[in-house]
Amino acid sequence: LILGESGTGKEHIAEKIHARSKRAGKPFIAVDCGLLSKELAASTLFGHEKGAFTGAESKKQGFWEEAAGGTLFLDEIGNLPLEVQQMLLRALEAKRYRPTGGSKDKKADVRIIAATNEDLHTAIAEKRFRADLYQRLKEYTLHIPPLRECKEDILPLADFFRQLANDELDKQVKGFDAEARKRMLAYAWGGNVRELKRVVRMAVLHTEGNTVTADILEFDEMPLAADASLALN
Repeated sequence: LILGESGTGKEHIAEKIHARSKRAGKPFIAVDCGLLSKELAASTLFGHEKGAFTGAESKKQGFWEEAAGGTLFLDEIGNLPLEVQQMLLRALEAKRYRPTGGSKDKKADVRIIAATNEDLHTAIAEKRFRADLYQRLKEYTLHIPPLRECKEDILPLADFFRQLANDELDKQVKGFDAEARKRMLAYAWGGNVRELKRVVRMAVLHTEGNTVTADILEFDEMPLAADASLALN
């Protein structure tokens, strides 16, 4: 279970876990549970048989089967409908699942990595998330801190994203001036690493010389005055 704010890179971390595991040669399937409708969540995850419901004109395998032998990454697990949470719990405990409209169980060898930016304890208290599923998922939990708590990572990440943007945009931007670095370190980064990547890419795109200046940086909010001097020491 990977816990962290939006934009902290939970899917990226899940991919790294998969790539460094014995399952690396098998599929990594990422599913955004927030996009699964209550009506179709079960068939999307576990598949369905022909005629299982209106519009099911043919048999379809679900993400669970697609991820066989590999990793199924369930992002925003807190948004999964309660009915499907029960199906997921059964699949995890029995290593079996039944496609929608099916009459027989199928075996599954899938490693689950779930992630959320939600407080699951609150969701459990509000009866939106099953306590038994949470207990099953949290056997190994990673807490990903927000970028504002990892100021030492801001400039190295900015340089990494600068080079990515150079390669993508065919630019030759070599760095950030002192004021630009100071502002990046003072900013709260509510969108975390995802926001940093976007800000750096836009800065590289709009930089005509070889150095990003502070006036080029486009923040969603005003940089904070506090701690602005810390990073250049």
